[in-house]
Amino acid sequence: MSSQSAISSTTDDVKEHQVREVLRRPDPADTPWTVRTVAMMVYAAALVAWSNAMGIPNDTVGVFLWLWVGTVAWNVQASPRTHLTFLRDWSLPVLGLVVYFFTRGLSDELGIPVHWTMPITVDEWFGGGTTPTELLQSAWCGDPCLKSSEPRWYDAVLATVYATHFVAGLTIAAVLWLRSRPEWVKWMRRYLAINFAGLVVYVLYPMAPPWLASQEGYLGDVARLTSRGWRDLGLERANMVLHGVGNPVAAMPSLHTGISALIALYAVQRLRSQWRWLLLAYPLVMGTALVYFGEHYVIDVIAGIALAGAVLWACEVWERRRVSRRVALTSGA
Repeated sequence: MSSQSAISSTTDDVKEHQVREVLRRPDPADTPWTVRTVAMMVYAAALVAWSNAMGIPNDTVGVFLWLWVGTVAWNVQASPRTHLTFLRDWSLPVLGLVVYFFTRGLSDELGIPVHWTMPITVDEWFGGGTTPTELLQSAWCGDPCLKSSEPRWYDAVLATVYATHFVAGLTIAAVLWLRSRPEWVKWMRRYLAINFAGLVVYVLYPMAPPWLASQEGYLGDVARLTSRGWRDLGLERANMVLHGVGNPVAAMPSLHTGISALIALYAVQRLRSQWRWLLLAYPLVMGTALVYFGEHYVIDVIAGIALAGAVLWACEVWERRRVSRRVALTSGA
């Protein structure tokens, strides 16, 4: 068989797989728009009521459960068996993220020395002798700069951007799961890869963030402002299932920035609208929020963006080689 024929055969196999996938999944037309609209309104009302009473879902399992309910509402007239396919497809990725969550929380107990001064030295170079965190808090936070002081309007905006980290990646995955399982698989591969790549660095290179360095006397006065923006709004983030595990020295790289960059770059690759380039503002605003809040140094933000680029490149290379191997096997048949 010629190489061209092999490629054509492989393409046909992919198309056949996609057809089978469509047949297996509920056709969006199966749920009338009027029924879907009512179901989604009920879902939204329930989510808002829960968030007001308990807090906005924040942990992997909690977000996963609400996304599952969302897919049920979207195809509310589908059979129970169809809705259970969400659990089947998502079980391993969610298990992987739970393992990441607990491993990340325990990695600071391995006895590896914490790095304090390197990021300060680098960021002082970026800021001309003063870290950008200190510069931003001096300009934006108020005097005195305290977590308990009156928040500004941009505190709420930046806090909202910060909080999207906990829901954006999985929400995109849920949308892709409804639309195209092959794209969902690709996205989950990248999402899991960046989390576990970050975990490896956390274990090998524990590093203190600006707020902790300030507490320990390595840095000037830096407040941890993360939740200040939502205080007057009465909003809180709540861990429904996974809670009580944290790692204060998991600062390098910034996965908040890394995942926001992954989202933006992945979208730029696949969307065709000229407006897609505006999505690159997402990691930039996220990085600004993290530096201002005292959660990360600029060098952490840069490392997060670099990690996102590396993950996208590595996954693309792996997928191309996988297709090439299939073509080679087919041509040799």
